[in-house]
Amino acid sequence: MKFTAQQIAGILEGEVDGDDGAEVSKLAKIEEGVTGSLTFLANPKYTSYIYSTKASITIVGKDFVAENPLTTTLIRVEDAYKSFSQLLEYYNQVKMNKTGIEQPVFISESAKMGDDIYLGAFSYIGENVTIGKGAKIYPNVYIGDNVTLGNDVVIFAGAKIYSETEIGNNCVINSGVIIGADGFGFSPNEKGEFTKVPQTGNVVIEDNVDIGAGTTIDRATLGSTIIRKGVKLDNQIQIAHNVEIGKNTVIAAQTGIAGSTKIGENCLIGGQVGFAGHLVIGDNVRIQAQSGIGRNIKDGETLQGSPAFNYSSFSKSYVHFRNLPKTMERFNAIEKQLKDE
Repeated sequence: MKFTAQQIAGILEGEVDGDDGAEVSKLAKIEEGVTGSLTFLANPKYTSYIYSTKASITIVGKDFVAENPLTTTLIRVEDAYKSFSQLLEYYNQVKMNKTGIEQPVFISESAKMGDDIYLGAFSYIGENVTIGKGAKIYPNVYIGDNVTLGNDVVIFAGAKIYSETEIGNNCVINSGVIIGADGFGFSPNEKGEFTKVPQTGNVVIEDNVDIGAGTTIDRATLGSTIIRKGVKLDNQIQIAHNVEIGKNTVIAAQTGIAGSTKIGENCLIGGQVGFAGHLVIGDNVRIQAQSGIGRNIKDGETLQGSPAFNYSSFSKSYVHFRNLPKTMERFNAIEKQLKDE
């Protein structure tokens, strides 16, 4: 796909400074720009590159003043970073604007599908599935019986959606995601063996949720595992049975949440955080990467460490921890001096 500077300026409500017929067909960093590419300048640290970039078009702020000659055509906008992000979203929509049903696929006779959907080859659509309008289901996706998908859902190649799952509108499910597998439920018997506890619940994912590649969300033992509106999950996260994650919470990669833990709204959780089960985490909580959470957390707390405690206290304690070898040397020297006396 090719776009001219004039077309891009129209999309961004910007002004062309240079050749309005300049064409681009790809995106690039400003320091790596080549002929036919589009880039942007938002961070002043990269200003020097605008004079050497070979990118055909560069998005800049309206206040940018060139101090040396330029070979790139400028598109001046109010906010270069925001406008470039807007353009990325537009480009992504155009690129992903697929419709129709490829072959071969399996679609159960009882399935119901909305208008303008895309269904990629080798996908499987089970009994009583409902798919909303504008959904895009890429190749090799499995959708089990009685699943409900809202409007404009995107499910990328190879994802697996087990039976009874409910997914709202405008959700994005990336490749390798597994939603609705059995929770890790086993009970010991008198012989020391473990017997599986049937997992009869489901997973409910509300509107505007993004789920990263390789993330797994287990079905509930009873009731539902629930991911509320606007939640953003990174790659390779494990969410166990009966977990609930509050709206607009963001969780980074490799975090693991044990069964029946409830996480509040608007939380920010770093990578490789581990949660014990049956906890209640408040709203607006901040948890630093690699922390271990083994207790209930009140609203608004910021934590770090394993076991985690107050971030400010952790930082102060860490200073003492780093100085511990020197402190011990002084202690040993004083102890030796006392003994010699």
